[in-house]
Amino acid sequence: MNQLVDKAKWLVKDIMLGRVLPKRYERATARTQVDPKLALFVNGKLETVPDAFEIIMPYLEQRYGIQAKFVGLGQQVVGYRTYLTRCQDFIDELACAAYVFLEDANDIVSCVPLRPETKAVQLWHACGAFKKWGMSTSELKFGNTAANIERHPFYANLSLVTVSSPEVAWAYREAMNLEDTPDVVQATGVSRTDVYFDEGFAQASREWLHAKFPHIGQRKVVLYAPTFRGPTRQAKAPDALDIAELRAAIGQEYALVIKHHPFVKDLPVIPAGCEDFAALAGAADPTDALMVAADALVTDYSSVVFECSLLARPMAFFAYDLDEYNDWRGFYYDYDEMTPGPVVRTTADLADYLGNLDARFDAAEVAAFRAKFMSACDGHATERICQQVVG
Repeated sequence: MNQLVDKAKWLVKDIMLGRVLPKRYERATARTQVDPKLALFVNGKLETVPDAFEIIMPYLEQRYGIQAKFVGLGQQVVGYRTYLTRCQDFIDELACAAYVFLEDANDIVSCVPLRPETKAVQLWHACGAFKKWGMSTSELKFGNTAANIERHPFYANLSLVTVSSPEVAWAYREAMNLEDTPDVVQATGVSRTDVYFDEGFAQASREWLHAKFPHIGQRKVVLYAPTFRGPTRQAKAPDALDIAELRAAIGQEYALVIKHHPFVKDLPVIPAGCEDFAALAGAADPTDALMVAADALVTDYSSVVFECSLLARPMAFFAYDLDEYNDWRGFYYDYDEMTPGPVVRTTADLADYLGNLDARFDAAEVAAFRAKFMSACDGHATERICQQVVG
């Protein structure tokens, strides 16, 4: 039954992207003019404004007088018919926009004969280049086939792709199938990282964190921010961390805050007896505020490692399923060589590292990682991006 549903959805998608939306766009452009002061900011999967847009939207409005309008298509949170209706309505707006900003894969903007007056900018939702995506996964279990990706591309019509350093540009060209137009990918820095250079934001984040999670008390904070497992539509949280064991080992000195990937719907519960040590952050709790306020980060294959390097924080990588994950999705760089901190596979080893941070944290390793992968992120990325796009 699921296979029949998937085939039906693929057929509908093929018709929508190949015929319906391009025709609708053609009709809309015939009856409208481009508004030079309209910029659309599109979240294809969800309905909420992502952090990739939070700084650049008000900056465009205040600095350039451009109307920054958010569009949440909600593919993963609304019914399929509702999503298709929203896509068609969005096409009418796209025909009038001078700018469209994206932060994830988007086959809607890619399927139309975009007006030359319209600039499409891919801000992407992550920094650096860690786990593979897009065309880079076309031969892996995680990815689609190269033929399907090329039939309905996700990264066509782009005028600019912003990245965090020159080092990673090659990976974005490969993933987004932009090797014939390499200059589209530019190391402007990533807009949303500007907040990490704002001391006022850092202070407010620390105050917010302690008010939000009173279990912290006077202890230092470890943020556990793993990525999801499985396909994006059935995203699951990793469940190998033994919270009770970690509490017994470091609970006197540290409190734990857990932030799962926003695609994960069913969050694991905090074990009974560990409520004084660990707490779950909600979907609306911003990762950047959590990271700025934390004293150390534990992750696995998440791109939060790149942002955390801007803060010079200790990091550990709880990669209990590294071999399986590498086989399923893969990485752009050798995982063990790339990670700026210890790679551990058991809670005991993680606890041992966190309990001895003063002696074992290598700040020089994090600094070298930052210089390689985040060199264009200096607190002024938004200004550079807008200057390049708007002039």
